[in-house]
Amino acid sequence: MAVIIHDSISEEKAIRHMRRPAIEFILKRMASRILGRCFFPGASLVVALALLAPRATAHDIPNDVTVQAFFKPSGDKLNFLVRVPLKSIRDVDVPETADGYLDIAQLSPRLPDAATLWLSGFVRIYEGDTQLPQMPRVAATRLSVQGDRSFLSYEQAYAHLTGPALPPETRLIWNQPMLDVLFEYPIHSDQSKFSINPDGLFRLGVNVVTVLRFVFPNGVVRAFEFTEGPGLVRMDPQWYQAALRFVHLGFLHILDGTDHLLFLFCLVIPFRKFRALIPVVTAFTIAHSITLIASAYNLAPDALWFPPLIETLIAVSIVYMALENIVGGSTVHKRWLIAFGFGLVHGFGFSFALRETLQFAGTHMLASLLSFNVGVELGQLLVLLIMIPALDLLFAHVVAERMGTIILSALVAHTAWHWMVDRYAIFRRFHITLEWPAFNDATLANAMRWMIVVVALAALAWLYFGVWRHRGAEKATADPDSRTT
Repeated sequence: MAVIIHDSISEEKAIRHMRRPAIEFILKRMASRILGRCFFPGASLVVALALLAPRATAHDIPNDVTVQAFFKPSGDKLNFLVRVPLKSIRDVDVPETADGYLDIAQLSPRLPDAATLWLSGFVRIYEGDTQLPQMPRVAATRLSVQGDRSFLSYEQAYAHLTGPALPPETRLIWNQPMLDVLFEYPIHSDQSKFSINPDGLFRLGVNVVTVLRFVFPNGVVRAFEFTEGPGLVRMDPQWYQAALRFVHLGFLHILDGTDHLLFLFCLVIPFRKFRALIPVVTAFTIAHSITLIASAYNLAPDALWFPPLIETLIAVSIVYMALENIVGGSTVHKRWLIAFGFGLVHGFGFSFALRETLQFAGTHMLASLLSFNVGVELGQLLVLLIMIPALDLLFAHVVAERMGTIILSALVAHTAWHWMVDRYAIFRRFHITLEWPAFNDATLANAMRWMIVVVALAALAWLYFGVWRHRGAEKATADPDSRTT
């Protein structure tokens, strides 16, 4: 196994030098150590330099690598078709012809071992809870030229891999061809539930994009695209499997979202009692759930200027809440209305984080969205459980409540102001031309759906807050001692 050196002087001579095979390297290291012990301490260094001087370095890990793969169960076997750039397979001895091009005839027999080591060895595939062997049968390997379009569909890719090989006389240098492989895994049934963990493929390059398409036995295709290790990916998850994944994603997202946490922090500072925070946090939750679900069902603008606009408005919401805390005088009733309005904006921000992860929902999109919201609420609850006692301690032992509120809110406002300016500068780069929508049946139907949603939410808000306040007032009238200050 060896790695190619890339000669910067002439790309066509890039294969002139190759790293020594692993076995040869180990033997040379053993020999140098034996000589060093038998003769003199510096002998090992002299021998190593003498043996390795002609082939000193190897070509770097490629920067950008795209992995294309198909994954189809059929009968008692599972076909796994993979295409990667040959340059990403770094431990393969690539022979050359006299004029510096690939010797395809000599290279082809070495490809199955390289594919097993670098591809199937980096992927874990499961049938149910049972892991399939990581050394499956290599049914076919092919070299392809750049621009080959065989991997546009499973049928084309399979026909390509089982068809004629690339002619040996094709003139290619080491970093040009693609390596295509067909692996066959033994399975019990093509009706089983399959999953895959492709994280190992991200060792193939610095920036790796993996495009994976699972082809069901009935021909339905489910596509996935990863820019980083996704962990275990279930091709057809059960609803509870998708729900658990999205609860976890929502929980982590709220903890990683600095802007959302600062907004929550501003909401909490004046009202540090859970009873007072219930309507505020509930309003924020209902609002961001509306826009999150609407975005998932493609009811939000998909223009390029929309994300920077939302990010700018999120920063505006933090600045506003911080300034309101500084001015003072906010009531719970006013605060939940503001939380509801800005929650609509934050819901769009949550949706941007979900764009790449909704592919893991399978056929359970609504359950996954609701589970994501559950995860967000759990994260918010954890933050509140830490934040409220910390603020109480701060105001009780360090600084007076009013002064502490002003200082903390001013710091948050300063940070959010810079975010707002930077994000608005990005938003201004888009030359937006707003056009009135065409008044057709589709537009009217979409407007009606939104109106129904707004009316329903208004009714729920009236029922919740109206009944809640009314019962609270009745209870306070009936039992004056239960009133709170």
